[in-house]
Amino acid sequence: MLTVYDKPANGTGLNGREGAQNIGTATVWIDLINPSIEEDDAVEAALGISIPTRAEMREIESSSRLYVENGATYMTAFVISDIGAHFPQTSTVTFILAKHRLVTVRYAEPKAFSLFLSRVNKGMSSCSAGEEVLIGLVETLISDTADLIERVQDQVEKLTAQLFQVKGGQVTRDRRLDVVLRATGKEGDKVASAQEGSLSLERLLNFFRDTVRHNGGDAQIMERSGAALTDIASLNDHMGFLTDRTSFLLQATLGMINIEQNQVIKLFSVMAVMLMPPTLVASIYGMNFRHMPELDWAWGYPAALVLMVVSAAIPFVYFRRKGWL
Repeated sequence: MLTVYDKPANGTGLNGREGAQNIGTATVWIDLINPSIEEDDAVEAALGISIPTRAEMREIESSSRLYVENGATYMTAFVISDIGAHFPQTSTVTFILAKHRLVTVRYAEPKAFSLFLSRVNKGMSSCSAGEEVLIGLVETLISDTADLIERVQDQVEKLTAQLFQVKGGQVTRDRRLDVVLRATGKEGDKVASAQEGSLSLERLLNFFRDTVRHNGGDAQIMERSGAALTDIASLNDHMGFLTDRTSFLLQATLGMINIEQNQVIKLFSVMAVMLMPPTLVASIYGMNFRHMPELDWAWGYPAALVLMVVSAAIPFVYFRRKGWL
């Protein structure tokens, strides 16, 4: 789908229309979502640029993501498609600046794009040129990343309380360590995705600033891009802290799983030791020898039972005093 956004002569906001035939002098943004070959060709013919393919957008080397070609600046970044999803997915978005127009090529629909349009139409963000649209989109993407990190932090706090919760001096047993382990891994994966997107946006902004500076661009754009870089730096610090915390939580969960397994094995070992003396007594009096004096005792059977109970109780008391039970 190809959507063309024009800056109205009077008022605020952007006028969006579909179709390459609507590209005109007032166009500041051309948004390509899952573009067809015909739509790619139409934009290329109208602006004199080359639209990268989906395979080219996925290349990870910097020279393939940030470059200038035929007077147009190409910048590709990883972005988080849906921060509200159970497992947020990342996708690549290419930003192309050509003659103060912005072309975005994407194969997903990040929520940041619709949020940016909503803010623009409310007059909360200016967009008289492609550079302003780009920095506005990047600011919204950074804000989305911050929201994701806040959600992860809240979830990590809950998992930490669930893992280490103590009531009345005793660790609570109403927790499933395997559930905590999986949930912690999920939150760690979200942080990793956010870090990947943040690093990609940081590289994009640095390249964008160099391009604007080289072209003698607007000082306000430079100021906004500098503020965006500062926000990314603070996010990176926070994500580094969350990465360490989720790693600690994973290690602590695995440690508790090992402790519980050891407790079970210890219990079985103690029970086996406790049952050894009664088993020995029962084995002795289970032998079928003719000359066994105890077989003729009237109280022989009760005496054997008492002996087995006492022989089991002695190890039990010993283990309790040692603190092994």
